Amino acid sequence: MVIDFHTHTFPDKIAAATIDKLKQASHSLPFTGGTAAQLKESMKEAGIQYSVLLPVVTNPLKASQINDISIDMTGKDGLIWFGGIHPDTPDWHEELGRIAEKGLKGIKIHPVYQNCDIDDIRFLRILERAGELDLMVTVHAGDDIGFPGVVRCSPAMARNALRQVGNVKLILAHMGGWKVWDQVKEHLSDQKVFLDTSFSLGEIPELGDGYYTPETKKLLSEEEFCELVHIFGSEHVLFGTDSPWGPQKENKDAILALPLTDEEKRNILGENARRLLNI
Repeated sequence: MVIDFHTHTFPDKIAAATIDKLKQASHSLPFTGGTAAQLKESMKEAGIQYSVLLPVVTNPLKASQINDISIDMTGKDGLIWFGGIHPDTPDWHEELGRIAEKGLKGIKIHPVYQNCDIDDIRFLRILERAGELDLMVTVHAGDDIGFPGVVRCSPAMARNALRQVGNVKLILAHMGGWKVWDQVKEHLSDQKVFLDTSFSLGEIPELGDGYYTPETKKLLSEEEFCELVHIFGSEHVLFGTDSPWGPQKENKDAILALPLTDEEKRNILGENARRLLNI
């Protein structure tokens, strides 16, 4: 079983415009048009049984509306939807309770888009509550391709947050911190966190506008990636593509080609996610 733990889609009527806006901001190439139908087609081609959809709440007053969609759509056609919350959502405590009551498995937060550090009290209370409700929390970690130099969940910040909250299943996207992987090793190697593999191995799929140099488009090498797997243990790494920004089939094949054991590859590609999602 293969499970992609980090994907995104947009409503059909705004998908094209949203993808174009994000493409220009990131100077990177998408691999689908960002609709649910296109994601399902990509999954079929790649041999992926489930994808986890991660909505990002950018307006604090729209959390319940976005979560209504997740609640209605989750479990259909192999798509497992998480909920979302904003650190400034007025009824954040009740909304997290509703997310759990309705059967969603976790939430996505994005400190850069939500303009709040992960160790700010507004996020700390969300992490604490999520742990009490047994909700997983996937967080964008490290730099952000669309906002270069803006880091609101550094490895040090994540460590500080974990120090202040109870037990929570925290998933740090992009192998613990995009483009700050040395800090991941320094600050998080002894922490009980999960890493997802999204947008971290190989090179940025550049748009072709000359924005990236051969050096700046580099992500983790195979050796660097495998080092992180061994530091954290394959049982704490989740396959993710950041689709539509990562090609699912090519990303899956890249994991299969790594110099890891068969058990490590099984853990990463689906076994860990299957246990977390209780599939």
